[in-house]
Amino acid sequence: MSELSKFDIHLLFAILNGKVSAAINRKLSRNFRNEGLDITPEQWTLLIYLWKKDGLTQQELCNATFRDKPSMTRLIDNMERQHLVVRISDKRDRRTNLIYLTKDGKELEERAFVIASQTVREALEGVTPKELAEGQELLKKVFYNTKD
Repeated sequence: MSELSKFDIHLLFAILNGKVSAAINRKLSRNFRNEGLDITPEQWTLLIYLWKKDGLTQQELCNATFRDKPSMTRLIDNMERQHLVVRISDKRDRRTNLIYLTKDGKELEERAFVIASQTVREALEGVTPKELAEGQELLKKVFYNTKD
C-alpha cells in the first residue's frame, strides 16, 4: 500500500477541489455583509488586481483570476451596475476595453482589506507559521503538477 493511499481520497479530493476555498468565500461574504460592504468574494478578487494596477484589460483580469470570458463579463457588468468600475475603450485598439475603478471602487480598498485580513486571521486560527508555510508549499506543488 503506497503512502498516499493511506489518506481518505474523498476528503483529500474535496479539499483540493475547493471545499476550503468555498468555506473561506462564505465566511468572507458573511463578513463583508456584516460590515455593510456590498461586494462578493469574486468582486473582491477582481478589485485586488485593479487596486494594484488600474486600467487592466478584461483578458488580463481573466488570466489573473483564472476566470473565463463569459463569467468575467458578468462580473464586470455587475460591478458597473454598482458603480465600482467602468469600461473604457482602449485608444490603441477599440476592440479592447480597459477596466478602471470608479471613485466608489477606490474608496472600498481600505475597508475591504480590513475585513479580508480579519477573515484570513479567523481562517488561520490555530495554524502555526510553520504549518502555513508547509501548506503553501504543498498547494504550490499540487497546482504546478496539475496546471495546463
